[in-house]
Amino acid sequence: MIKKILVAFLLLTSVTFLAQRTNSSPYSYFGIGEEFSGTTVEQSSMGGIGVAFNHYKYLNFTNPAAYADLRYTTYSFGILNNNLTVKSNISEQNANSTSLSYLALAFPIGNKAGLSIGLQPVSSVGYSLSNSIPDGIGGVSEISVFAGDGGVSRVYGSFGIKVAKGLSVGLEADYSFGNIDNSVINQKANISLATKYNEVTVLDGTSVKLGAQYQKELKNKLILNAGATFKVGNSLNVTGNDYLYSFAFGASGSESPRDTVSTSEINGKFNLPFKSIIGFGLGKQDKWYAGLEYENQDAISTTGLLASTNGAYQYGSSNRISFGGFYLPKINSISNYWNRVTYRAGVRLEKSGLLVGGSETNTNFTPIDDFGISFGLGLPLQRLSTVNMGFEFGKRGTINNNLIEENYFNFRLSLSLTDTWFIKRKID
Repeated sequence: MIKKILVAFLLLTSVTFLAQRTNSSPYSYFGIGEEFSGTTVEQSSMGGIGVAFNHYKYLNFTNPAAYADLRYTTYSFGILNNNLTVKSNISEQNANSTSLSYLALAFPIGNKAGLSIGLQPVSSVGYSLSNSIPDGIGGVSEISVFAGDGGVSRVYGSFGIKVAKGLSVGLEADYSFGNIDNSVINQKANISLATKYNEVTVLDGTSVKLGAQYQKELKNKLILNAGATFKVGNSLNVTGNDYLYSFAFGASGSESPRDTVSTSEINGKFNLPFKSIIGFGLGKQDKWYAGLEYENQDAISTTGLLASTNGAYQYGSSNRISFGGFYLPKINSISNYWNRVTYRAGVRLEKSGLLVGGSETNTNFTPIDDFGISFGLGLPLQRLSTVNMGFEFGKRGTINNNLIEENYFNFRLSLSLTDTWFIKRKID
């Protein structure tokens, strides 16, 4: 009964976090916003690896083929807290945000297959930036304020099955949906009315991912793992409206619209090309594991989005390389609790593919790269359930070319409730 109450509470809490999703990165201005890591807390703590990794009770958001090895029903709920330090050539600012990482359920189907369904945020938009133009005598002649909020989420279903000894394949399908509101306000000195460009869009689309895993037992109980996934190219449909109008600020700072200069419909796409991930790992069951993973994707293309209309950014090919693993001293230790704790660590180097123009002419574009070091703990509860904590320190972007450097600390927390659902009990 207590577990059922806890599951219901976590479900309601996750809906609240999804509704209150926040973000504070200036780079969420571009495209569909800042993309969330599509990994579990356990995977994130190991540098984001997962394409070759499988386990009888852990979720795996990277490779659907991993669910073929699932032997217990697992409900998992994850939260991310992001502490961000944003730095430019002339100033520095701190921000903090909390968001849902995932809400997922997975269960075995017989002895050779498994299924998972869940809800995850894909991206988040949440920025407020200002740019002032001095008048040469100590004042400001013009100020522009850029603001945005919203994001994209997805519901997914993953299925994995063993097709031969040591070989599993999997299929994942998802539906992404969301809305984004971007705006630019411009106010000139000695002019009573300001102008505002507002873009309100709705996004939706589907995608399919194929996966495979192979494992072979070597000498001394060592297990060699290999895995790969291929996500078919897909598009997010972008529909909505944009408005250009003048307004006056009220006494409380509220807007009082006056004249609509123009309005038009938006009908575009955010095109995501083919993505591949390959990886290898070596370890011993419930003892240790080390893995290496590489991800690659061609350049994203987009039409009908606010940032793309003024040439502020471009996309190039992206890639990521991750290395990580875990160590579990003694899974069945009775005398020492810390011997039953899983210790994880990893490192990640990523080229996001985002190229940002740091000058008004937008002729000099700088790649926005990301580097992170992570570690974490898996704290066992009763039976097979665990509390997982992950910590990540990282750096993204650069202050070169008049851009922004972000130094971040991510704290991730998840609760994985594991049980033997859907199994017929035998009576002796």
